[in-house]
Amino acid sequence: MRQTETITVNMGPQHPSTHGVLRLVVELEGETVKRVEPVIGYLHTGMEKELENQRYIQAVTVTDRMDYLSPLGNNLVWCLAVERLCGLEPPPKGQYLRVLLAELQRISSHLVWLGSHVMDLGATSVFLYCLREREAVLDLFEIASGVRLMTSFIRPGGLRQDVPPEFYDGTMVNGRGMLGLRRFIADFPSRIDDYEALLTGNPIFCQRTQGVGRLSAQQAVDLCLTGANLRASGVDYDVRKAFPYSRYDEFDFAVPLGANGDVFDRYTCRIAELRQSARIVTQALARIDALGPDAPVNSDDRDYVPPPKPELAWSMESLIRHFKIWTEGIKPPAGEVYVQIESPRGELGVYLVSAGGNKPVRAHIRPPAFVNLQAVGAMAKGHMIADLVACLGSLDPVLGEIDR
Repeated sequence: MRQTETITVNMGPQHPSTHGVLRLVVELEGETVKRVEPVIGYLHTGMEKELENQRYIQAVTVTDRMDYLSPLGNNLVWCLAVERLCGLEPPPKGQYLRVLLAELQRISSHLVWLGSHVMDLGATSVFLYCLREREAVLDLFEIASGVRLMTSFIRPGGLRQDVPPEFYDGTMVNGRGMLGLRRFIADFPSRIDDYEALLTGNPIFCQRTQGVGRLSAQQAVDLCLTGANLRASGVDYDVRKAFPYSRYDEFDFAVPLGANGDVFDRYTCRIAELRQSARIVTQALARIDALGPDAPVNSDDRDYVPPPKPELAWSMESLIRHFKIWTEGIKPPAGEVYVQIESPRGELGVYLVSAGGNKPVRAHIRPPAFVNLQAVGAMAKGHMIADLVACLGSLDPVLGEIDR
């Protein structure tokens, strides 16, 4: 009887295909994966404890840095939790702008995932094309907030400010033209067509992804997967549909589903999500146009939202409110809440406990990338080690969120 031995090797934490500071302990029989154990913690930043030591508005800047591919999504879920504690609700234009920005952030995140994932498998052109479109989205964030990545733009009660007209129509900065939202969103579907022309029917890409890393619907549910990783296995669950927030129930969009739960289906689901996000942005833009440029974007509850800056020049009460909010912070009533949104990686949740002070007593994050990562062992078992790279990349892990 032939006896075989296994060998245990480390993949990472320096390996470029681990999408961050991740170590995989891999047990191999030849080149076949027998077992995979993710080892995390190299990047641990203690962000939850940091959230508990910052005033509610200050903590927005911390959320930016958890999932650094979806800062606006992190801002949004934090602000929704604070608003539920306070009983706040932004006006319609503020809600629609939040939806628009969250979907642009989803597009930006999926573009980074798509480019880096296919580059893991040996393709480079798609990476360059995806980064080209992502730069256009980051330009839009810069026009809106002055910052490309960590915008801290969504605030409790609404937004930091309304977006300028250049956000919609484009502008010139230092001699460089920046596309406005209208031009970008009109061109974007044709860009997605280009990605699919290069990949969807590509025989090499199909051989590397079809039938690889397959998870049944039951396995995906048992592993608590969310986002495209769950929907690729045919499970119809999207937080925007199941627990609508920010008026998502007013928008018409589909939830893409897969059938086989393999790496290829996770790709097709995210490609379809890019199209649906563009569809939502177009609808949000139409709703914002209907409200007009003078519609407010922030709540007028002065206990929690700073007054407009022009008022400070003539209203002593507004000046006092402004001073107290920015020096003492807001003080939500005592209570506890859990709020979730559909981030680019799945269900992102925030649990907050208030004792009536200006800082939360407890702040805990439910990060989808952390939960999704546990599936890599089930996906890769029995495949070649080269397929492990495809399985891991298809989960779209972001280690800033995992090692929060």
